[in-house]
Amino acid sequence: MSAALPARHFFLALLVVAVWGTNFVVIKLGLAHLPPLLFAALRFTFALLPAVFFLPRPAVPWRKLAAYGLLIGVGQFGVLYLAMRGHITPGLASLVVQTQVFFTIGLAMRGSGEVVRPFQWVALLLAAAGIVVIGSHTGGDTTVAGVLMVLFAALSWAGGNIVSRAAGRVNMLAYVVWTSAFAVPPLFLLSWWFEGSTAIEAGLRQADAVTWASVLWQSVGNTLFGYAAWGWLLARHPAATVTPMALLVPVFGMAASSWWLGESLPAWKLVAAGLVMAGLALNLLWPRLRPAG
Repeated sequence: MSAALPARHFFLALLVVAVWGTNFVVIKLGLAHLPPLLFAALRFTFALLPAVFFLPRPAVPWRKLAAYGLLIGVGQFGVLYLAMRGHITPGLASLVVQTQVFFTIGLAMRGSGEVVRPFQWVALLLAAAGIVVIGSHTGGDTTVAGVLMVLFAALSWAGGNIVSRAAGRVNMLAYVVWTSAFAVPPLFLLSWWFEGSTAIEAGLRQADAVTWASVLWQSVGNTLFGYAAWGWLLARHPAATVTPMALLVPVFGMAASSWWLGESLPAWKLVAAGLVMAGLALNLLWPRLRPAG
């Protein structure tokens, strides 16, 4: 079994997952005025600037930096923001996007030729059952298209995980900052092409203090603080001690959306959350707990 985190480190990890979980509510607030692709472009602009002038470029080929920037910037967050603009609630988005864990495993195994182990099949089936429950209750503020878009965002996140893993041991904060340079231009271009200059001008003109605070929360809180603190913890503790804390991200996401935005939590939504969380927990914790049994 892994040693427990010291109290101060535990609360730092808890703060990080709280920031990452409540971030879905912050996204919803920012989307009140900003078009989704423009919002994503601004998020990565402020993650890039001015930090890029203070952090040296990681020793990673440019093509891999570009691949990660496109997968995370456009594929994950660009599509996630589009989905959250009226196609899925923040609470459910925070839950469904965690399927990136299974996509990451699948992509890694496809590349290495590994075979899926029995407990991983059980974990996948539990999570898939949760997604089916969500899909069977679409309508209104959550649509089939919204669920599919978030699943695509999760797949893109998984692709980014594979690319970053291939980069080896690098300063993850610097890595995220430098890869943002490859997310910003295509996001601005896509915003101009699909959302149009009129919507962009209107969004910037209507943006208030809450909107800009949402952008900065995405850039500084979610990206710079989150990655820096998480990387700091992983450098001091075994991954098996730190990573289980990430299971709390959808808990914070759904609780914050319910409290702040009034998102309802009917029984079917709690069942879906329970199934997905059970799958995530089984996949993450079974290898750690089995030897002790």
